[in-house]
Amino acid sequence: MNTRNHESNGLYLTLISVHGLIRGHELELGRDADTGGQVLYVVELAEALARQPGVRQVDLVTRRIVDDAVSTDYAEPVEVMSENCRIVRITAGPDEYLPKEQLWDHLDTFADQVHAFYRDTDEWPDLWHSHYADAGWVGARLAQLTGIPLIHTGHSLGRVKRHRLLAGGLTHDEVETRYNMTRRINAEEEALAAAERVITSTHQEIEQQYELYDYYQPKQMRVVPPGTNLQTFTKPEGGENDTPQFRALTRHLREPHKRLILALSRPDKRKNIEKLIEAFGQSEVLQERANLVIVAGNRTDIDDLDEGARDVFYSLLNAVDHFDLYGQVALPKQHRREDVPVFYRIAAALGGVFVNPALTEPFGLTLIEAAASGLPIVVTEDGGPRDIIRNCDNGFLVDPLDADAMAKAIEKLVTDPALWKRCAHNGLEGVRKHYSWDAHAQHYLKLVRPVAGRSDPLVREPVERRPTIYRERAFVSGLDQNLIGDEEALAQLTDVLRSERKSTTFIVATGRRLDSALRVMKRHNIPDPDVLITSGGTEIYYAPELTADETWRKYIDYQWSPDKVRQVLAEFEGLELQPKIEQSRFKVSYYIDPAIADVEEIQRLLHQAGQSAHILPSYGQYLDILPARASKGLALRYVADRRSLPLERVLVAGGSGADEDMMRGDTLAVVVANRHHEELSSLVDMDRIYFAEKPLAAGILEAFDFYDFFNSCRDPREEQAGDAAAAATTGETVGDDE
Repeated sequence: MNTRNHESNGLYLTLISVHGLIRGHELELGRDADTGGQVLYVVELAEALARQPGVRQVDLVTRRIVDDAVSTDYAEPVEVMSENCRIVRITAGPDEYLPKEQLWDHLDTFADQVHAFYRDTDEWPDLWHSHYADAGWVGARLAQLTGIPLIHTGHSLGRVKRHRLLAGGLTHDEVETRYNMTRRINAEEEALAAAERVITSTHQEIEQQYELYDYYQPKQMRVVPPGTNLQTFTKPEGGENDTPQFRALTRHLREPHKRLILALSRPDKRKNIEKLIEAFGQSEVLQERANLVIVAGNRTDIDDLDEGARDVFYSLLNAVDHFDLYGQVALPKQHRREDVPVFYRIAAALGGVFVNPALTEPFGLTLIEAAASGLPIVVTEDGGPRDIIRNCDNGFLVDPLDADAMAKAIEKLVTDPALWKRCAHNGLEGVRKHYSWDAHAQHYLKLVRPVAGRSDPLVREPVERRPTIYRERAFVSGLDQNLIGDEEALAQLTDVLRSERKSTTFIVATGRRLDSALRVMKRHNIPDPDVLITSGGTEIYYAPELTADETWRKYIDYQWSPDKVRQVLAEFEGLELQPKIEQSRFKVSYYIDPAIADVEEIQRLLHQAGQSAHILPSYGQYLDILPARASKGLALRYVADRRSLPLERVLVAGGSGADEDMMRGDTLAVVVANRHHEELSSLVDMDRIYFAEKPLAAGILEAFDFYDFFNSCRDPREEQAGDAAAAATTGETVGDDE
C-alpha cells in the first residue's frame, strides 16, 4: 500500500484513459471512433485541474503507440503540457495503434506497467481517475495493488451501448464478437466495485444507466457537469447581422430582422422538430414577432438522405405547408461546424430564443452553448435539461409533446424584454459558474479532496452479482385496458418493476403512435420501458434515448403500400379513417362499425388488390391495417431474439384482440378481467394463459404471483399436469399420502 500526505504540498492526480490518440495539441478529433469526445474531455480536464490552486501535479496516462500510420507524437513516453501537467505513455501489447475492442488482453500488462512506472519514480498519486471501461479495469487493479482510492467516469456504458448496437441491426453474437461486450460490462462492474466515487454528467445518467449494474452504489455517485469552452461560445459583440452566417440563415425569410427562434439538431424523429413547427404554426403571436430557423444537419438533396432523415424532412416541409409558414420558417441546407457559435450569437443579437424540443435529451450540450452565447432557452423537461435550467435559470422546461405549452413558453420570452434580458444574463452567469472548465475543476476538487485524504470513505451496501450478465426475463404489456385505469394498482405495479429492473426487461407494446404513447405514459407516471413497440408492432424503440430499430423498419416494408390500402378501402361502408395523429408510415388506422363493416370482406378486397396485410380489430371500434410482416407478436419475438430472451420467460399482459398474437405460443400470458375479456375468450383453454380475477394492473400483479414470475417463472399448472400424468401411470391419485 502506498500512502502520502496529500495536503503537504498539493494534490497529485493521475487520470487514466487507455485508448485513442491522445496528445496535448492539435487533437485529431473524429479521426476514428476512439478519438472523439472522451479524448477532448480528458485533455481539457487535465489542463483545467493543473491550473487550480492546491494541485501539485496532474498526469494523464495513456497507451504508447509506435506506428508509421500515426504521428510520432504518440510514441513519446512523456509529453509536458504545462509546468505541472504531463501525458505519460505506457507500453502494453503490440506497438501499433489498436482500436479499444482489441485492447482487452493487454490491460493487465498496462496496469502492471503503470504500477512499475510509479514504483520506479517512487512518487505516487493521491488518486487514480479512470475514464471508460478499459481504464476502469486498469484503475480497479491499481487501486487494489496500491490502496490509492479510485474515481471513475464511464462516459458511455456497455449495457446501454449493447441495446443501441442491437437496434442498429447487429445480432447478439455479432455484438459479442466485434465489441467484446461481456468483457466490457464485467470491467464496468469491477470499476464500480472498486471506485470510491463515480462521476457522471447528469442525474438521468445515474437513473437510466448506472442503476442497471449489480455493483451500483447510490452513495458513490456524483454529478459534475462537463466543462464548456467559453472562448468559442460568447455573447454578441455587434455586427452579427452583417455576416455570411446571417445571410445563410435568413435568405428565405421575408422579414429577416425579426426575433429569431433557433433550433439545432440532427434530422432525427426523436428530436421532435415537427412539434416546434406545430407550436409556431399555432401561435399568431410568434408568427407576428419572430421567425423560425431550423438547422438540421447538411443536405444536398432530401432524396439522397437516409430513410429516417428523409422522412423527417418531408414531415417538416409538410408542416410548413400545412400552416402556410413560407417566408417565416427556414431550413438552411449547409453549414460548417465553425458557423454554429455565430448562429447562436445572431439569434441572441436579434432577441431570440433557442429551442430544443427533443423527446429525450441525456445531457444537452447545445443548451450550454446557447446559454454561453446569451441566448435564453426553451427545452424538453427530460434528462439533462432539468439540471441545466436548475443551474442557470435561463428559460423554461416544457412537455415536448405539448405544442401549446411550447408556444406559450417561447411567447413569454419574445414578448417580455425584461424577462428575456434576465434569462440571457442568468445563462451567461450560470454557464460561467457551473459549466466552464474552471468551474468543473473546482467542483471536482471539492468532491475528491476528502476521498484523497481518506476522510470520507464510501460505506458500501451489500450487493451481489447476478448469475447472468443480461436480463433473463421480460414483462410485456399494452397501455389501454391493461396498465391504465386503476391508478392505485398501477402505482404498486410500477414499484415492483422498478425494484426488479436489473433482472427484468420492461416492454410496452401498444397500437398508439410513439408521441401518443409517450404522452399517456407521462400522464400516468409509467416508468420508461426498456423497449417500446408502437403503432401496433410497426415501430420499435430502445431506451434510454428512444433509438429506433431501423432493421425492423426495413424488414416490414416488404410489399407494403399504404396509399393503395387507403385507395382500396376509400368507399368501404362502416370504415372511417382516424385522425392523422393516429396514422403512421406503417399503420393505416380506421374507426370501424362492426354492424356494417365485415373484417373478412376487408381482407378479401385487399387480397384481390394484391395487398397482403395484417388486419387487427380491437375494442370493437378500431381497425389497424399493417404490413404482413408486422404485428405486436412478431415485433415481440424479434426483440426477444435480438436480446436472447427465452420466450418461456416472457410474460405478456393482454386486454384486447390486438394482443392475441403476443400471447399465443411459448410465452406466459395473462388476460386481465375487464370489459374486453370477450375479445380474448378463445384463449381460455390454451396452455400458459392465465385469466386473472382482477382487472387492469391488479390483474397483472395477480399474474406475477401466479407464475412466481420473478423467481421460478413457470406455469404451476404444467407441474400439476406432469404430476397427474405420472400418477396415472402408477395408478395413484395426485395428493395421496400413501
